[in-house]
Amino acid sequence: MSVPELIRIVSRDSPMALAQVARVRTELAALHPGIATEVIPVKTTGDKWMGDLSKVEGKGAFTKEVDAALLSGEADLAVHCVKDIPADRPLPAGTTFAAFLKRDDIRDALVHPGGLTLGELPDGTRIGTSSVRRVAQLAASHPHLECVPFRGNANRRLEKLAAGEADAILLAVSGLERIGRADVITEILSPETMCPPIGAGVLALQCREDDTVLIDTVSGLGDPGTYRETTAERMFLHVLQGHCNSPIAGYAQAQRNGDLSLRACVFTPDGKTVLNAHEWAGPLDPATLGTSVAVSLLRQGARELIDSIAH
Repeated sequence: MSVPELIRIVSRDSPMALAQVARVRTELAALHPGIATEVIPVKTTGDKWMGDLSKVEGKGAFTKEVDAALLSGEADLAVHCVKDIPADRPLPAGTTFAAFLKRDDIRDALVHPGGLTLGELPDGTRIGTSSVRRVAQLAASHPHLECVPFRGNANRRLEKLAAGEADAILLAVSGLERIGRADVITEILSPETMCPPIGAGVLALQCREDDTVLIDTVSGLGDPGTYRETTAERMFLHVLQGHCNSPIAGYAQAQRNGDLSLRACVFTPDGKTVLNAHEWAGPLDPATLGTSVAVSLLRQGARELIDSIAH
């Protein structure tokens, strides 16, 4: 098969995003040693804006400029965290996912300078997070803790924590591992304690859908289990039509024997209402499983709950 001589990879210019690109370049070099890669960094609206994300078109704030570079032909391949890609609307016309890389850790980590675990934190401890998913779950499980808004990339949040702007923070384990800061983790929370965001720990490769040579070249980086998990999770979110202010969480797990399960929750922002669903697919295709779990939550009142939240 023919392969491109050069692949131009567009990425956000944050340390985490560039670490993700480095992983892609390494895996590409192992699969196709002859291909050269070049990185085209862009600064996105989401990186420049430190206020409420819903005021700058939500999660799309992190992908718009990257999409533009791809569509204009300025770049060939984009690397995204799946959790940052909106699922309530389709990918930009003319683009497609070429591969989902093998999934990293999906869990959240507590970082507390004094070394306390989540269960040991005293009343009134300020937890730095702007994630509606984390805020809702903490309100449900640890109502004595206080959440304070915290934006910025992981390095920036660690600096703010050190400066005393919060007493502890929650960050993704995979993100801390990518930037080489797993050393700051005090406690890794189980998915039962803190249900992860849809697409947690998954990197997606996006390219123009007419670029068949590139799609063939990079599809070998994809992981079949991660593909099934991500497809189920994104279909679930698509059917629910969640927006960036919706506290929605969930994760699929592909077993070695091919079975697939999806556990998901929808919360009110104050954590007082929690809707749960958990189903196994067996031989069902992933999209059908995602749809089924979404319908189960819709039957429990998820639509009214999501629509009642301003966005």
